[in-house]
Amino acid sequence: MSATLRENRRATMQNVSAPSVGRPRSGARRLPTASARDEILDAAAELFAQRGYAATSTRLIAERVGIRQASLYYHFDNKETVLAELLEATVRPSLDYAGEITGQGLEPAAALHALVRYDVGVLLGARWNVGILYALPEVASEPFTRFRQERERLRYAYRTLVSACGGHLDNPEITGDLVFGLVESVIGMRRDLDDLPATEVLQGIVAAAALRLVGRAPGV
Repeated sequence: MSATLRENRRATMQNVSAPSVGRPRSGARRLPTASARDEILDAAAELFAQRGYAATSTRLIAERVGIRQASLYYHFDNKETVLAELLEATVRPSLDYAGEITGQGLEPAAALHALVRYDVGVLLGARWNVGILYALPEVASEPFTRFRQERERLRYAYRTLVSACGGHLDNPEITGDLVFGLVESVIGMRRDLDDLPATEVLQGIVAAAALRLVGRAPGV
């Protein structure tokens, strides 16, 4: 092949546009600064909370994000793993915080007050009210084992702090569970009340109520 022919072929190839990689999104990004994985989680949380878990498919989640269903499966194996990660995100921050305040040398009532405030903030601060999915029958299955374990560890942290608040309680374990349930009651409030108090206000109300349950005066 002559040098002139080779140069002509090279010029022709350079003028051919390279094929695009992948398929562009079908619309604007949900969360412009978030990763694709976080956008999937956000879309799934919205759909699970508003339409219901059973009524939401991975195809619908992908459509809400504006990606192909196959792209969703690059990040998650199935719908169960999406929900599991969402549920774990509602308890893990508070569980980590419980571990942090344990080593700070706080008086037990002060530590309990701090944990309640923090935990309520986590449950109310999430973009979507994922906590309403705790009672799903599917959550008792194997894919959600880690979530159930972490939630039980958080419950145990409450029991431990309540027990440390004093020996005057007839049943510290039950009282600890009552405090734990009081905290999680904000999930139902968020679902049912149209005029929910500001997060900071509700944090204070629930924390004060928790101290009353253990026989300690609010205002720690």
